[in-house]
Amino acid sequence: MTNVGPDLASGKGHRDENFPVASVLLSAEHRAPIMAFYRFARAADDIADHESATPEQKLARLAFMRAGLDGAANGAPEALALRNVMAERGLDAVHARDLLVAFERDVTVDRCVDWAALIDYCRYSAMPVGRFVLDVHGEDRAIWPANDALCAALQVVNHLQDCGKDYRTIRRVYLPLDTLAEHGARVEDLDATHATPALRSAIVALAGRTRELLAQSAPFARLIRDRKLAAEVAVIQRLAESLAERLEHRDPLSERVHHGKAEAALLAARAALPVLFRRAA
Repeated sequence: MTNVGPDLASGKGHRDENFPVASVLLSAEHRAPIMAFYRFARAADDIADHESATPEQKLARLAFMRAGLDGAANGAPEALALRNVMAERGLDAVHARDLLVAFERDVTVDRCVDWAALIDYCRYSAMPVGRFVLDVHGEDRAIWPANDALCAALQVVNHLQDCGKDYRTIRRVYLPLDTLAEHGARVEDLDATHATPALRSAIVALAGRTRELLAQSAPFARLIRDRKLAAEVAVIQRLAESLAERLEHRDPLSERVHHGKAEAALLAARAALPVLFRRAA
């Protein structure tokens, strides 16, 4: 493995994410494999987003992750741990492999041409996460389209919230270039402390398209057999809807878009409780 210096870990954990990861809503038996998948994804994401490692070093580290999934004794420990969990539970490794495609793409591609390209990126960076969780719970793969719409929406929400930071720190732009051009915005506008009217217009348009994805995923929680997972999905759906709406009215370059802890907890309770009580009844 190529030497990239000390440690590429960001120090970020599952409690720092914008959306719940293996929350207490889920059954204890399912949280361990989901956390193993999260630790694998977090390690790979930290590699791809490292601010000073070279592309060659990042790709070598990601190859180390892939080697762990393949069972190589000297593979990345997070990948080896996930491989063991998947083997114990009889889970498909395709989702973890798909994630690595996205992180490798992050290293080699720093612009998104259009909406279709963004959704194709989400196909590898976000949709596999939800698909893995569904597999852990033994859910029917026929509900993957609803999962895919929600996961893509979550990914786009994150990109819109972090568009300024992504450009300033790693010079990466996930906002589709054709949408920016259509609204008269420039990539360089992302380096400002406030969004220009043109950039705000582009962000609002993308938030609107994200709300369309959320409309597609709205029935998702009702399609899930596991009551606790259905409640968690309802929570995530509601949080995403709230954030997409905020992005239509707030400037992510100068205003807070993220929920505060108390606000997120209130939204979560209002979304989860009806699902839990209805299923129990």
